[in-house]
Amino acid sequence: MTEMTSTAAYWEPLWAQGRRYRQLDDAETQLLDGHIGPGRGRTALDVGSGDGALARHLHDLGYRTTGIDCSPSAVALAASRSSGLGLGLGPVWQCLDITTGNLSSLPEPAYAVIICRLVYRWMDDKPAFLDCVRRLLAPGGTFWVVTEISGRRQHDHRLKDLGITLSEAETLAAGWSHVHTADLDVLRCYALRP
Repeated sequence: MTEMTSTAAYWEPLWAQGRRYRQLDDAETQLLDGHIGPGRGRTALDVGSGDGALARHLHDLGYRTTGIDCSPSAVALAASRSSGLGLGLGPVWQCLDITTGNLSSLPEPAYAVIICRLVYRWMDDKPAFLDCVRRLLAPGGTFWVVTEISGRRQHDHRLKDLGITLSEAETLAAGWSHVHTADLDVLRCYALRP
C-alpha cells in the first residue's frame, strides 16, 4: 500500500466523513460550456474531481474524461455516482495527487481541456502546479480554473480571506496567450490557453 501524501491526509477524512462542497450550478456550467464547446471525443482532465459532478458534465458534453482526486473516498463517491452509465461509458476515475503522483499513470498523454475547480487555492507550489498543467495540456487546449478570490466574502469576516490573493491571481494568469475571466459571486473563472 502506498503512503498517503500530506494533501490526501488532509482531504481524505473530510470526504470520508461526508463533507461536501459547493455544488455545480447552471450559471457555472453555461460559462464553462461557452469556453470549451462540445467534446467530440476530445480528452478532458478534472483535477480534484471530488464527487465527480464536473467530470460527468464533461462526459455528457462528449469528452473522454478522466477525474482525479487525492482522496480515495472522493474517487469512490464519484465512481458510485457514475455506476448507471455502464461499463466503459462514463468518466475514468483515478486516485492521484497531481502534485506528487506518477502522471504517466494517466490514461492520456495530453488533454484538450484541463479543469481545476475550487482546487487551485490549495496548491502549495502554484508555479510547479502550473508547469505540470502546461505539460499535460494539448496544443490549443484550454485550462479552466474556478477559484475563490480573497476579500469577496465581506459579510462573513471569518471567511473574507478565503481564496487566492491578487498576487496568486497574477501568477495564475501569467504566461498564457489567451486569458479570459468571468466572475460568479465570490468565484472567478479563468479560461487560459497557451
